[in-house]
Amino acid sequence: MAAYVFVALATVLYSGALALESIFGIDLNLGIWLIGILAGGYTIYGGLKAVVWSDLIQGVALLLGGVVVTVLGFREIGGVGPFLEVADGKLHTVLPWNHPEMPWLAVFIGGLWIPNIFYWGLNQFITQRTLAARSLADGQRGIFLAGFIKLAIPFIIVFPGIMAAELFADQVTNPDQAYPVMMRELLPAGLTGAMFAALFGAVMSSLDSMLNSAATIFSVDLYKRHLRPEASSRRLMTVGRVTTGVLVLVGCLWAPLVARAGSVFEYIQMFWGFISPGIVAAFLFGIFVPRTPPVAAFGGMILGIPVYGLLLWLLPEVAFLHHMAITFLVISAFMATLTLRQGLDEPRRLPRAEGGVDLTPAPGAKWWAGAVIGGAAVLYVVFW
Repeated sequence: MAAYVFVALATVLYSGALALESIFGIDLNLGIWLIGILAGGYTIYGGLKAVVWSDLIQGVALLLGGVVVTVLGFREIGGVGPFLEVADGKLHTVLPWNHPEMPWLAVFIGGLWIPNIFYWGLNQFITQRTLAARSLADGQRGIFLAGFIKLAIPFIIVFPGIMAAELFADQVTNPDQAYPVMMRELLPAGLTGAMFAALFGAVMSSLDSMLNSAATIFSVDLYKRHLRPEASSRRLMTVGRVTTGVLVLVGCLWAPLVARAGSVFEYIQMFWGFISPGIVAAFLFGIFVPRTPPVAAFGGMILGIPVYGLLLWLLPEVAFLHHMAITFLVISAFMATLTLRQGLDEPRRLPRAEGGVDLTPAPGAKWWAGAVIGGAAVLYVVFW
């Protein structure tokens, strides 16, 4: 809950407000409250169904807008050839082992796997969409589509960022301003409004997803489990809506402080590192070592906080991905030791839902999954 409010919600609020300020000159604090109130309002009113439909519409608009910005950026910089000259050295996926942010060791066999497994596989507001699918096949199709869309990110996000650094270096004083400045300078008036609507929608869709998921965690995992086990569904809906309102208020108050971190990326990675190694370790042990006692998972997640903090303090020059990897290994050793000493007598079996949800896999699911993996491998080879 704390991570959602002080990391996820706050950074999205700040990023959206920064775009408003960069493009239209709207005060940063005013933009934060405007976005927070709008997103909170329709999340409270519409719930998950409203969130999913708004994400679909806004996501399509944002992807199309991203393509337009990239095309106009290529035209402004002179074409693909001049862009590759400007981007020389900035398009490599394999960097030295001691690179301060993305060393190759962490990318292929180390720490990069931890935030990726956590974010895409164990993050409530990501997995909630799949869990809400009508069938296993529908959920798989959605994941495959998301995977293919993700493969386009280097072209519609990374490329424009490099272009912004070359074309508008004097106007981009903060890395987080790069994309808004590209929009303001390259798009004609009509498209600026349309692209801003898409960008604003993307911010709203991220916010409403996080708010809905955080409210679900509070109402189901905290309120119903520990405070009111007999609470009805209607009561839980009311509690969730009140929780959403409170989270919006706290997030809006905290969001201005994100600017002090230097960049949104640094802020997010630094703070998620306190919890992601522990959560990933707990889930992997739960799946592959079914005799792991609950105390090992709980203790491991708690242990990760001081270990990661200590690494940040003692080794500030080392890449944060290495910090995550070391933290994960320490937690895993702790959990393995407890499992050997206090392992469950009988392996824990996950409950299997009977009826209600069709668990038939999507036709060709393995082939589609292989195609996504193959696409990612091709990108690494091309941008080696």
